Amino acid sequence: MGGLRKYLPITYATMVIGGLANAGIPPFAGFFSKDAIIEALHAAQRPGAGFAYWLALGGAFVSAVYTFRLIFYTFHGKERFDTSGAHAGHGHEGEAHGGPPHEPRWVVTLPLVMLAVPSVVAGFYIGTIVYGDYFGSSIRVLQAHEWIAELAHEFHGAWAMVLHGFTTAPFWLAVAGVGITWYLYIARPDLAGVVREKGGILTRILEAKYGFDDFNDWFFAGGADRKSTRLNSSHSSVSRMPSS
Repeated sequence: MGGLRKYLPITYATMVIGGLANAGIPPFAGFFSKDAIIEALHAAQRPGAGFAYWLALGGAFVSAVYTFRLIFYTFHGKERFDTSGAHAGHGHEGEAHGGPPHEPRWVVTLPLVMLAVPSVVAGFYIGTIVYGDYFGSSIRVLQAHEWIAELAHEFHGAWAMVLHGFTTAPFWLAVAGVGITWYLYIARPDLAGVVREKGGILTRILEAKYGFDDFNDWFFAGGADRKSTRLNSSHSSVSRMPSS
């Protein structure tokens, strides 16, 4: 919709907090989980770990891009909606629809705030949950995965992990993702269409989500529909058989 930041300040603030966490920016919660996974992949000696590590690094960049594309496109830039109330109608309890957007009721706003709080503070419990005895003997590290135990030895507290995070590749990839997205959708919004057009077949592959949606529709949804149609036809045939 664009330009919603001034109309929905609470929603915007909670969205930015969630976005920073999702992009893995320290010290938000997503940073701790993402960094622990990437460090584990980097330390692992199993076949394929190196490939998984590079995919995870790429994911740090992509996560920042798609998250902040949503934030910039929705809350910043030019307003792309009617605020005149020309199309106003009346809905539940006589509320008028149309005119400038506004914050939703507390039943929506309160959960947003409650979700934003752990996005800020939950990561600081990583020492107890991931490297401590929070789960007791329910979870243990197998000897074949000794690099996980090695990460525990290298952990020197949440704040030390945060400070170290500012020097790592995932952080700078996330920053690059936010910066590129800001440039494409705020500074030079005309370039987004150009990049999309120049992407050619890559754009079509991404828009088609690698064909997974089409496959799911054909195989799962379509298969279930065909199966139910056959079952219904069989049931109808049995129902029409004359009784002896």
